[in-house]
Amino acid sequence: MNRADSFLDQLGKTVMRNIEEMGKIVMLFFSTVSWMVRPPLKIRDIFKQMEFVGVKSIFVVVLTGGFTGMVMALQGYHGFKMFSAEALVGSTVALGMTRELGPVLTSLMVTARAGSAMTAELGTMRVTEQIDALYVMAANPIKHLIVPRIIAGVLMVPILTIVADFVGILGGYFVGVEVLNINPGVFVKNIYKYVELDDIFNGLIKSAFFGLILSLIGCYKGFNTEGGAEGVGKAITEAVVLSSISILVSDYFLTAIMF
Repeated sequence: MNRADSFLDQLGKTVMRNIEEMGKIVMLFFSTVSWMVRPPLKIRDIFKQMEFVGVKSIFVVVLTGGFTGMVMALQGYHGFKMFSAEALVGSTVALGMTRELGPVLTSLMVTARAGSAMTAELGTMRVTEQIDALYVMAANPIKHLIVPRIIAGVLMVPILTIVADFVGILGGYFVGVEVLNINPGVFVKNIYKYVELDDIFNGLIKSAFFGLILSLIGCYKGFNTEGGAEGVGKAITEAVVLSSISILVSDYFLTAIMF
């Protein structure tokens, strides 16, 4: 086999492996949905995961959203100043945060903090045979381990996005008004004028979808971990990378559909 044939063979195997993995993720999603509607609903486990995904991610989300809004105001001001349109900085920051940067950056931060932890927890349970023990006890692992995490991801990422949007706009206001001396009334007026409820709601729909992606991929990678401690580390890396790429790619298609 020559070099070209070897390359095509490896490329084909990689494509087939990725398609197969995508199919397994979709199958896990439908399995999770089927177990989600079967009673009893593990309310305590869901609230525990909501605390882990949401409450414990607030600091990093506030930090990310605040400085993103501040940077947007700073960069936007210098751009608009060339056209004497500094008054549009407020609406630009608000639209950028609610439509794109709020949902995307929040999801990426939650992926790095909570999504990786989901993979680590489930991966450790897999390699230490705790998941196998659940099967032995006739307790479905998807019902007990995956359903609460996915519900928490879908519910909490939009809430964190609201926090990021608010803090980002507040950070943009601080830089625009206090540092760059933009008229505060004009700054706020243009936000009300140009930002519509659809912009906010579409951003929250995006964030819910991103929450599903990061929690589903994190659970899938952890649930199918193999190879001991080294396998857990590999699964965490793959989960974070795949979740981040999926969020960015899906963001384009959701934006094309919604806006």
